[in-house]
Amino acid sequence: MCSIVIPDISKVYRACNPSQTLDVNCPNERAYYVDLSVARGEDITSELDASITLFSPEEPTCQLLAGHVGCGKSTELRCLQASLQRQGFHVVYFESSQDLDMADLDVGDILLAIARQVSESLGEVSDRITSGTLVTMLKTANQLLTTEIPSLNGTANASSLRYQLKRLSAKTHGRPDLREQLRQYLEPRIQTFLDALNREFLDAAVKTLREQGKQGLAILVDNLDRIEMTQKPWGRSQPEYLFVDRGDRLCKLNCHVVYTIPLSLLFSRELSRLTLSFGVDPKVLPMVSVKRRNGTRFASGLARLRQMVLARAFPYESPRDRLKLASAMFDSTTTLDRLCYASGGHVRNLLRLLHRQIEKEQQFPLSRSSLDAAIRERRDRLLLSLTSEERQLLRHVSQTKQISGNEVYQTLIRSMLVFEYRDEDGAWFDVNPLLLAKVKLIEPR
Repeated sequence: MCSIVIPDISKVYRACNPSQTLDVNCPNERAYYVDLSVARGEDITSELDASITLFSPEEPTCQLLAGHVGCGKSTELRCLQASLQRQGFHVVYFESSQDLDMADLDVGDILLAIARQVSESLGEVSDRITSGTLVTMLKTANQLLTTEIPSLNGTANASSLRYQLKRLSAKTHGRPDLREQLRQYLEPRIQTFLDALNREFLDAAVKTLREQGKQGLAILVDNLDRIEMTQKPWGRSQPEYLFVDRGDRLCKLNCHVVYTIPLSLLFSRELSRLTLSFGVDPKVLPMVSVKRRNGTRFASGLARLRQMVLARAFPYESPRDRLKLASAMFDSTTTLDRLCYASGGHVRNLLRLLHRQIEKEQQFPLSRSSLDAAIRERRDRLLLSLTSEERQLLRHVSQTKQISGNEVYQTLIRSMLVFEYRDEDGAWFDVNPLLLAKVKLIEPR
């Protein structure tokens, strides 16, 4: 029988920070993880894993992962990383938003970022590469970009691939003018660059890894779903240009690759071309269902979200004991359930509400009144942004649980005003429950 111990409020507050991605590869964070696949309608992470380890361990694969920003893609990619590593793959995971300008991207920028990340991860391979087409192209690019940079430490051989990539990255960081100059050099030669990257670096990396007993190389490129919907000068949106028009370049790396992509692409008329470019259907990570499409509560989804919340306070307790300890965190189980329903099954929204509730209450147990105040804050901000046309469309979604390819619907999804769910009958949609004017309507029948 577990005794009730009030959790440390500051520790729980830090653990539910919505801006931080849970890294299951870190022992201190792994205890916070709760498998939500049973409440999503399918196990997308397992499917990504099987495509690599079961169906094509020897041949390169390229897969696409979409979903609402904040729905848990980064955490699931970290789980995929851990699984692949256990099965003998060398995995390079990186957040593209740390390296790239999400408002202004070209395919060469992405390929260079991938090359640099892999070269850092496999320094013993990239340091040995000092000649060839790839190194020559990078040296030429560095010579074209005439600017002073700080001394680069940690790379002994200035002729090596790793050094040239680091130098190029240092020169273009925060310099849109130099990035544009680099593109003018690289874009007309992008196929030559890609061929050299594969032949002279990635093939050598995979060969070395297999000689070391590894199964191969997998690259997980996160946060490309966050690229902005800016228009290129010729009228194409940035996501369409990168993934539809130039997807045939991104999918040709000689290793396993997973890219996150904007969810909006799945609701555009370009979806067929996207699939043709990459040769695969994008996989979608849906929301966690806390109710069914007919409005009744979905017990499995609610149970998983309860565990996700309680794990932030009691990470090392069993699921059963966490439920017994819930009264130390909330004034009632009704308050806990209300928090889960208000999130709509959106992981980051759930943590954001909990985070704000803790800020308001500043002590445990958390009350219904502080949760209602946090909900009203979020709801009022969302309602202020709605147009009359959007309100009508939201009523239509609420009644039919469906959307069309209308551009306004894409905006509603991108703005997280409408969420996508999956069940045995396929995809269905519903309005973000925070938009419901009557607070009591958040909870299902």
